[in-house]
Amino acid sequence: MKSEFVLAFNEICEARGLPKEDVFDALKTALVSAFRRDFNLSNTQDVRVEIDPRTGESTIYSEKEVVDSIMDNRTEVLLDVARREHPNAQLGDVLLVDSTTAQFGRIAAQTAKQVLLQRVREAEREHLFEDFSGREGELVNGTVQSISGQHITIGLGRTEATLPKGQQVHGERYRAHDKIRVYVLEVRRTNRGPQIFVSRNHRNLLRRLLELEVPEIYNGQVEIKSIAREAGQRSKVAVLALQPGVDPVGACVGMRGVRIQSIVRELNDEKIDVIEWDADQHTFIAKALSPARVSHVFLEEHPEDGKTAIVIVPDDQLSLAIGREGQNARLAAKLTGWRIDIKSLTEAAAESLDNLDHPKANAEVAKNSTLHEQVRLILEKKAANRPITSEDYHTLDRLVSGILGTIITSRAENFEKTRKRRAEARLKVPTAAWRESLDELDLPGRIHNLLLDNEIETVGDAIFHLEMGDEVILGFRGLGEAALETLKERVAEYRSRLATDEASEAAPEMAEEAVAEADMEMETAVPDLEAELEMAEPEAIMAEVEPEPVVAEVAETAVEEEPEPVAVAETAVEEEPEESITDLVDDLSRSLIDLVEEKPEPQRKPKPGIVVVRPEESATEDEDEEERKRRGRKGRQLIFNEDIGEVVTKRKRKGSRSRPEWEDIDLDEI
Repeated sequence: MKSEFVLAFNEICEARGLPKEDVFDALKTALVSAFRRDFNLSNTQDVRVEIDPRTGESTIYSEKEVVDSIMDNRTEVLLDVARREHPNAQLGDVLLVDSTTAQFGRIAAQTAKQVLLQRVREAEREHLFEDFSGREGELVNGTVQSISGQHITIGLGRTEATLPKGQQVHGERYRAHDKIRVYVLEVRRTNRGPQIFVSRNHRNLLRRLLELEVPEIYNGQVEIKSIAREAGQRSKVAVLALQPGVDPVGACVGMRGVRIQSIVRELNDEKIDVIEWDADQHTFIAKALSPARVSHVFLEEHPEDGKTAIVIVPDDQLSLAIGREGQNARLAAKLTGWRIDIKSLTEAAAESLDNLDHPKANAEVAKNSTLHEQVRLILEKKAANRPITSEDYHTLDRLVSGILGTIITSRAENFEKTRKRRAEARLKVPTAAWRESLDELDLPGRIHNLLLDNEIETVGDAIFHLEMGDEVILGFRGLGEAALETLKERVAEYRSRLATDEASEAAPEMAEEAVAEADMEMETAVPDLEAELEMAEPEAIMAEVEPEPVVAEVAETAVEEEPEPVAVAETAVEEEPEESITDLVDDLSRSLIDLVEEKPEPQRKPKPGIVVVRPEESATEDEDEEERKRRGRKGRQLIFNEDIGEVVTKRKRKGSRSRPEWEDIDLDEI
């Protein structure tokens, strides 16, 4: 037998349409709030609630400190009591201890009730928002609840939706309690719950109705390519069969029109034209103007004005092609994406007679005087409101296709060439130039203002028009050859500055790449050199090294002893050959690193036990000041060391070595 708690709990879940987990969380939050209110606990003290889902019994745990004597039983617990639940508890520990109370006070109970209701409402709003936000673009069934001047309130069961005036169908009459099918347009999150906006005049409403009524569309055998709709009056739908052997128009209309009629009734007798989509735009536009019969369709795509279709129809089909107040032509333009210009056959024939001398006209048709005379007679019959036969229409058709058709076709080819040339010119404009103001060119005031008058506001616009050809700039009013040359000069200067900036930005990157390549070469070269030195005899290494100044030279300062250090050096080399070879390898490795990095060769540090003194560079204490200055001018910078009271040489070390910036040589030590 179910407890009262389980029954009440299930009733809340069913009535609110909420999952059990959300209701459990709301109940736990309410009990925690009541417990805090009843015992006046701080918000920093942790309080948790566990509820048995079968019996509804709740257990409250609060955070308390383990102490030996209680001063505040709200935040403290005795050690022996704490060890009943936590056997390893120690004094000073902070633990969650069972603090379930028998009952709450009146105020705490009221707080729990309010928190529970608030949490349940919030969970319900969140659940509704998630439910309807996932149904945007779908159809829902509702009931008209109230009608006002600006919108209509639609009941959707647990919530309400708003049908704005702009989304209503002109001519439809709505009454309270009417069943209505609407399209979910948008769902917004608000503090008072989700705000749902629906529509009755959206074109996707017709798409969803077709998916419901036509199984071939729902299964993917037939695809809806485009829809043009004027809600409440007329719609056009272009469909395409994706499976061979399926008639897309017949599948949408149904047997004896039963499928399309159910949609028409749902839309309050809105007329629906279903046509077959065709990849050939000439054929597609002709079908889009149905039920009118079309003679010719000429297409041209202007680089600026866009796509235009010139449609020629027989005179008796002109009003049908245009439709009431231009509705048929307007819907056909929306369906195809082309601007449609409809002309009657007699109007096109008269225009063709006026363009017989056009260089792009068909020469054979332009020289056929017999045909021209027949066309003139037919036009006179039309002006006199006399009937025109089918043979007469055929004659007019020959003239129109030979004159007007060839002229439009050649013009369309020129437009295509212009479009390609514009695309190529746009690629030649630097990306940064489109963001630079025309002021960057520093043009004279008159030229600057004339360019602005012709909607050239950036450097990119100016370069683009120059790439299109000189005739484009010269075609602007007030701009001549001199202005064109000035503009070219300033654009050339701008390109030069831009190239210089790009080169300066690329230089650090190239330098980093060069250093990286040098490091790689050094890493591969140094091990090879070290291997060769290890294989060589110590005496051979010394023989090769001695003629060159591989060790540091003594600074050009006073030296007291001349030949004795050499003998000492030779003795030291003989006694410690291994240490000297290692040092020589280190110096040779550093020399190779310096050569790869293309840095000036630094002064070498004296090796332990080796001192080489060149007689021609040695000096005594009697060396005068002029000699020291002369030797300093050879590339050696001398400074006075105040600590030792002597002149020493300034040494500049490589950054890769961990040496002091200055190296002072004490001649007394040498």
